[in-house]
Amino acid sequence: MLTPQWLDQLRSRTTLSAVVGRSVRLQKAGREHRACCPFHNENSPSFYVNDEKGFYHCFGCGAHGDAIRWMTDHQGLAFMDAVKELAAEAGLDVPAPDPQAAKAAEKRDSLHDVMAAAQEWFKANLSVPEGDVGRTYLGTRGFDAHTVQRFGFGYAPEGRQSLKQALSRFPEAMLIEAGLRIEVDGRDPYDRFRGRLMLPIEDARGRVIAFGGRILAKDKTDAPKYLNSPDTPLFDKGRTLYNLHRAAPAARQSGRMVVVEGYMDVVAMAAAGIAECVAPLGTALTEHQIEMLWRHVETPILCFDGDKAGQRAAMRAITRALPLLRPAHSLRIVRLPEGLDPDDLIKAKGARAMEALLSEPKSLVEVLWEAERDAVPLSTPEDKAGLKARLMAHVETIQNPDIASLYRRELQDRYSEFAFPKRESRWQPNAGGGFQQVRQGAGPRGKWNGKPTPAPSTPESLSRLNARYSPGGTRDGLSAAVIAGLIRWPALLVRHAEALARTPGLDPRFALLIDCCHASGTLESVRLETILRANGAEPPRSSEYSDFPFGFLGADGDPEKSAEELTQAIQLLIERPVLEAALKTATERHEREFTDETFAEQQRLRERKLEFDSRLRQMATRHASS
Repeated sequence: MLTPQWLDQLRSRTTLSAVVGRSVRLQKAGREHRACCPFHNENSPSFYVNDEKGFYHCFGCGAHGDAIRWMTDHQGLAFMDAVKELAAEAGLDVPAPDPQAAKAAEKRDSLHDVMAAAQEWFKANLSVPEGDVGRTYLGTRGFDAHTVQRFGFGYAPEGRQSLKQALSRFPEAMLIEAGLRIEVDGRDPYDRFRGRLMLPIEDARGRVIAFGGRILAKDKTDAPKYLNSPDTPLFDKGRTLYNLHRAAPAARQSGRMVVVEGYMDVVAMAAAGIAECVAPLGTALTEHQIEMLWRHVETPILCFDGDKAGQRAAMRAITRALPLLRPAHSLRIVRLPEGLDPDDLIKAKGARAMEALLSEPKSLVEVLWEAERDAVPLSTPEDKAGLKARLMAHVETIQNPDIASLYRRELQDRYSEFAFPKRESRWQPNAGGGFQQVRQGAGPRGKWNGKPTPAPSTPESLSRLNARYSPGGTRDGLSAAVIAGLIRWPALLVRHAEALARTPGLDPRFALLIDCCHASGTLESVRLETILRANGAEPPRSSEYSDFPFGFLGADGDPEKSAEELTQAIQLLIERPVLEAALKTATERHEREFTDETFAEQQRLRERKLEFDSRLRQMATRHASS
């Protein structure tokens, strides 16, 4: 017996365009190949082969399939002959027959018969007098007869033994295994679905594998509003997307796939003409379901309700997707107006309103930023630091290193812009090619009259800046390395200036660089060096940072890698005084109080300081050896 896993492996090792190209002349069309359809006569090509997704499709006659289907439908081979031929070309051995697997497949086939019979019975119940309550509900939803017929709505009557009596030709054990009956110790089995509007859940081939039921009696407040089948040999809710067999062909034409929260949302969207919709089944979107979506489109759209539950569902989907991200594959997010689901919006404003929302989805990184930014009040520095920690924790889950690096940079830029708003620059370019200070305002405390003045050029002016911006500022190798890096890569000054400006005890030369970083015009290394010298300060010499041979100081550094390394060094520089101040405070408190609590706090901070020093050494060593 061939397992689905083995067949997937065979498909992944087969280049579909090479197989089809043996008998059909294909032309390259972007990421796909196209040709006139071999299954019907046509003059213009509407037959496409997609190697990434592993299927062919004709938009004229609807022919669709994978490599195995091509060999059976076009080449006329039997299924096993097609598999053996493709396996030989792919270097795979066809598994020997497995009696247990064959028995399991036979059981699945039998359960499919049970589910098909149950679906026919549910549908028939909807048209009899007892099903009037179901028809009335469908009328309130505005679903027309075509929609009701297309999605296979039915009705489960109230009786606890009604389904058993209707499907008496099947053994009780099969009805229980199919999830249609419930077996409880010490009690007789009874029907799972009673007094509910029924909706079949189908697999990718359109076969019924489970059911969803909506309760109709208003007085049953203790019963769940929606009830789905349990997991069975046919049904795994984490690996199933409702309506995929209908949505996939529609998605191939529209180029998009929309994920909504529930199957009734899917029906409402389809009734409004938006056919490429699917839904998970009572759980957050799983990793497997995300991969299933990516087989059809690279960036599916997740459409969530505008309430808090919808926001939580969006974040759960994002956290599931982050580790899986790969080039060109992501998620886009649409959030409905608060208090509305898709059916509400369509009824209130029409299908055009929904289409308008779907046409402007937000990127995954944008929604992640907004969700974490708005999660808690950000009224203190500690709150803002917590925001950054949460964002970086998300980045750490991304397995693709290129995407992780880009997310880190994007989120750091957004965080810096939010936490450190730009201030007005006091430096402007002058006619001589250098910079001059522009000091504005008048009044007490040494404010200026608004006229440009030449940049100060004496060591005393640097002393005044030291006292004003970096009281007690000290020089050390890490500071010198970062200053040299900012001079070498001046474009990064704008990104990090505000964070550095709020860091106490830094090398006084940072104040001069910070003051000119927002000046109009392009910052250049030679101009930054000129400003330092004009104010009595020298650019760092290599001897100052010889213990920190970072990669961003090299003569042939890669701009992207250097920006990443310099950002890491700046983060360490900013973290250091905060950690040292906390350790100093804890030590002074312990010397005063001398308790177990103060000792534990002091030791904890000492360990953090040792970890910090170790990280700094490892970073410098890594760059030196790379």
